[in-house]
Amino acid sequence: MEEIKKLTTQEKALRINLNRSIYGSFAEIGAGQEVAANFFKVGGASGTIAKTMSAYDMKFSDAIYGVCDRYVCEDRLIQMLDHEYSLLPERLPTRIKDTRFFSFADTVEVLNFERTNQGHGWIGLRFQLEPEGPFNDCVVHVKMHDNDPIQQQISLGILGVNMIFGCVFMSEPEDIINSLLDGLTSRRMEVDMFRLSGPNFEKVDNRLMALKLVKNGLTKAAMFGPDGTVMQPSEALYKKNVLVLRGRFRPVTHVNVDMLLASRRHFKREPDVDKSRMVVLTELTLNDLSSDGQIDEKDFLYRAEIICSLGQTVLISNYFEYYRLVDYLSRITKGKKIGLVLGIYALQKVFEEKTYEKIRGGILESFASLFGTNVKLYIYPSLRYGTKELFTLTDFEKDLPDNLQPLFRYLIANNKLEDIRNANTNNLHIISDNVLAMIRKGEEGWEKYVPSKVAEAIKENGLFDYPMTKVIA
Repeated sequence: MEEIKKLTTQEKALRINLNRSIYGSFAEIGAGQEVAANFFKVGGASGTIAKTMSAYDMKFSDAIYGVCDRYVCEDRLIQMLDHEYSLLPERLPTRIKDTRFFSFADTVEVLNFERTNQGHGWIGLRFQLEPEGPFNDCVVHVKMHDNDPIQQQISLGILGVNMIFGCVFMSEPEDIINSLLDGLTSRRMEVDMFRLSGPNFEKVDNRLMALKLVKNGLTKAAMFGPDGTVMQPSEALYKKNVLVLRGRFRPVTHVNVDMLLASRRHFKREPDVDKSRMVVLTELTLNDLSSDGQIDEKDFLYRAEIICSLGQTVLISNYFEYYRLVDYLSRITKGKKIGLVLGIYALQKVFEEKTYEKIRGGILESFASLFGTNVKLYIYPSLRYGTKELFTLTDFEKDLPDNLQPLFRYLIANNKLEDIRNANTNNLHIISDNVLAMIRKGEEGWEKYVPSKVAEAIKENGLFDYPMTKVIA
């Protein structure tokens, strides 16, 4: 594997060209023939390329692949793969027995002349691992950050070669992911969605692949839905009203569920929230997933399984600071309302000035993003440590340093902070860490602290090291 990682784009393309069992087609829309060009340039392309094309005109594209509403989207990419891959065995029947067919496709929007858009694209590969074998799909979405369209096209060409090489020569999905940006950096190109599917990859959990994108630095955020299907954040959240609950969810308790439901009721009442375009996210950050700098992937899947069982969409991010998360979401939602759900003690940490020591503008600079246009924080109450006294925004100001109290009053006056007043305070004594300890020790009674679906999932699947009892016949 060390040798493979050191190969250049040209060396990868040449190795594919010289392998006579790998043969296929290229269809590229929107950024020229950048991927196919790499194979032509190194020589021996006749050993790899059956056809290369670019249906750049929309009417030509529709005539070949069918009509669609948008041209740079996953649906168009799948149409391209369906059409191009089916032609290979149909037109090359004599090669079926000794050829691993593939079809590569991309539909891309590069930086325009005025530089007013975000370069991005959908890239896919349909491929066989053995002749006459079933086909598999690898699909990614990329954001291109080069400030020159030519450089964006070059980056696309590199990533395309990396994808083909990884899929046909690497057996481990994580190796494929990590090879995508060989010869690039995430400052030039970001991969924010990755899906690997097909008979040869039935055991691949693409939720785990979403985590690896963030963990391995290919992107700052990735998403998957309640059914475990990975989603592309910019597409799923575009111009949507987004409500986010961040947590460890280890496990999900009645408190977590009430935070979500109660804040959702508040959010829906906002005059500038369109209920038909509202998305609720549960967010896991790398910081909350790691222990001693290491991420336990098994533990992550436990949490994902439970959150999905409750019908929730999951966002995995590397935005430890809330203001960075808001800045990211604001670029996608295009000014639509964003709501963050925080516990009162989490809000205390937001107001700690030492958190922003490395920022030039300090707390004011971070608050400009966190409390920007159409952003609101919904604050869930708690019990004061060691007491049964309720801690809410009403009492929050007196705990702040004198210099921050006017800032707090400004946020209250401008409707940037709101108490969740209909919270179920009877459950505030529930602490996730305590529930987790009970589960692991096999203690009785933990079930009453979590929703019934969560308890069922933990018991049925042995999540969080729940002691599974063996039935002896």
